[in-house]
Amino acid sequence: MWRCCKHSENSLEEAQCTDGGPAASPQFPHKAFWVSLSASLLLVIIALGLTGHLGLPQLHSQPSKIVRITVPDQTGALINQSTVVDQRNDLVTFSVTSPANHTSTVLFDIKHGLICYKPVEQESCFLRKMEKSDYDNVHSLLHQSTHKQNQFQLSGNDTQRQTEFLAVLGASQVDVSTLDKPVQDLCLGSSVHWTRRANGPGKQRLVYFCIDICFPSNICVSVCFYYLPE
Repeated sequence: MWRCCKHSENSLEEAQCTDGGPAASPQFPHKAFWVSLSASLLLVIIALGLTGHLGLPQLHSQPSKIVRITVPDQTGALINQSTVVDQRNDLVTFSVTSPANHTSTVLFDIKHGLICYKPVEQESCFLRKMEKSDYDNVHSLLHQSTHKQNQFQLSGNDTQRQTEFLAVLGASQVDVSTLDKPVQDLCLGSSVHWTRRANGPGKQRLVYFCIDICFPSNICVSVCFYYLPE
């Protein structure tokens, strides 16, 4: 038995056969199409999931936190400090406000082992390398900042006070561009000098300024600066 099919001349119509039966419709690879589409969607979902899991937590993990420390000084006046703790970058920045409402800044760059002092009304910054006691004091603040406590009221009677003298090495001015970014940002437009710890300025030299810094461990340090002769 034979069949004769005839196609329309004007359009691509379905073929008509002489025996009256319809021609078989063409088969498209529906299964392959849906498998390919499903695989593509799966890859997109996996990529978005990895981006959300790996990228977003890193951007928002360990945000900077502001911790306020108040403690009476030796005269009874309150020392106010606003401390920004950046655990992600190992930075602790003190903004110390004096009773005369003048604010100085002290930056502890733990990653690079440096302390940078920027006194109020000074066009200079002063650097010092961190020592073990500095690490201990700052680590106590970093540890405390992991909790939800944002303010510390230290007692004047229980607070240990000490004074440190730093000699400014005027001849060893530092090129700001060679320093790391946190110090560069703090000391932009200022001269930068190295300092070294000293026993005291001596009678022949004057102390130019002091900065009081208090830590949650009930330790307050008065850092006083004086210049060595050129």
